[in-house]
Amino acid sequence: MIRALLLIGVGSFVGGVARYLVSRGMHMWLGSSLPWGTLTVNVLGCLILGALYGLFERGAVMDHDMRLALTVGLCGGFTTFSTFVHENYRLLFDGNILAGIGYPVLSLALGLLAAYLGHLIVKII
Repeated sequence: MIRALLLIGVGSFVGGVARYLVSRGMHMWLGSSLPWGTLTVNVLGCLILGALYGLFERGAVMDHDMRLALTVGLCGGFTTFSTFVHENYRLLFDGNILAGIGYPVLSLALGLLAAYLGHLIVKII
C-alpha cells in the first residue's frame, strides 16, 4: 500500500508539473481568447488515459502499482477530465446509455451550480 501511494504521489507530481507547463505554453502560443491550455491538457490526458487502458486490456503489461501510478497519479495529476471522459466512455461502451448521457449532464450542471455557490458564499462572507 505504501509503495502504491508513493508511486501515485510521484505520478501526480509529474502530471501536475506537466499540466502547468503545457497550459502555460499554450497560453503563450495561442493567447487567452479561450482556455487553450486547459483544452489541450484535457484532450491530451484523454488520449494518454485511453492508450494506457487499451494497453492494460492487452494483458498483464505491468503490475497494479505501476498502473495506479500512471492512471491515478500521472493522468490524475495532469487532468481529472480524462478519468471523467473514460468513465463516460465505459458507461456508453457497456450499453448503459441513460447513465452515459445523464452522468456528464449532471456533472456539468452540478459543477456550474457548485462554482456559482462558491462565489456567492465568498461574496456573502
